[in-house]
This record gives sequence, C-alpha cells and structure tokens, in this order.
Amino acid sequence: MKGIFSVLVENKDGVLSQIAGLFARRGYNIDSLAVGETDHRDVSSMTIVSTGDQRTIDQIEKHLNKKLDVIKVRRLEESTSVALEMMLIKVSYLATTRSSLIELCNIYGAKIMGVTPKSMVIEVHASPDEISNFIELVRPFGILEVQRTGAIAMSKT
Repeated sequence: MKGIFSVLVENKDGVLSQIAGLFARRGYNIDSLAVGETDHRDVSSMTIVSTGDQRTIDQIEKHLNKKLDVIKVRRLEESTSVALEMMLIKVSYLATTRSSLIELCNIYGAKIMGVTPKSMVIEVHASPDEISNFIELVRPFGILEVQRTGAIAMSKT
C-alpha cells in the first residue's frame, strides 16, 4: 500500500532531519520526498511517499502528527489528488534512432534540454507512473543518467 502525505512544517533548521530521523528510527522507508517553501516563508510543505501495510501507513501518520514542528498532516488518496514529478534523463542515441527518440519526447510532452552528437538531456514533467513508463520506453536507447525530483502532490478538493 502506498501512503502519500502532505505535511506542513515550520520552516526552520533541523525539521527535515527530524522527519527523516523519525522514518529511520521506526524502520519506515521513504520512497519519495520533496520539500519546499509555501507562500508563507515560515512554512514549508513536504510531500512524503512511503509504502507499507495499512498499519504502517497509519503509524506513520500518527508519528508525524506528534512532531512539534509539524503544523498539519494530510493523507492523500491517489484517486482524489494530483501527483507530479520532474525528471532529467540523459539518453544516448544513434543517427538511426534519433528521430524515434524525438518522436517519443513529443508524445510524452517532454522537452529536449540539450543535445550532443551522441546523447540528449530530456526534461519530463508527469505523474510518477508516467515517468517510470517513459524510463522503460527510452531504456533501449541507452540511459546514461537519471535525476528525479520526487513527487509533489495536492488534493483536488
């Protein structure tokens, strides 16, 4: 089971470390973590994605709510939220496969950020599942490097 948490925290030193430490001490895995300031400089928003059984996901929510620097915890459901991720991926290509790679980028709405005679750096903004699908589609070309931001998520309502 996947747990997606939108967590508002006080924007001050050590808060990220405390949250990561909570996961480490309890043996919970963080699949994805994205943090950034909100429209208020003193508040940051964290999107944390973790997997586990129902009990584990419930425990994560309870432990997050106990932290002093945590302002609000919301568990997001995949069906009622929007989740996006950004990825930069460097893919190799041959002269004979270049047009196929460009066509794939066009289909996915990906942006080609840099080109050399043997590789392209491609930017993709999409759901985490679509990003994973894109990776699998370009794998035959030859993946040289991947950087993913981790998911950010927001409730639709």
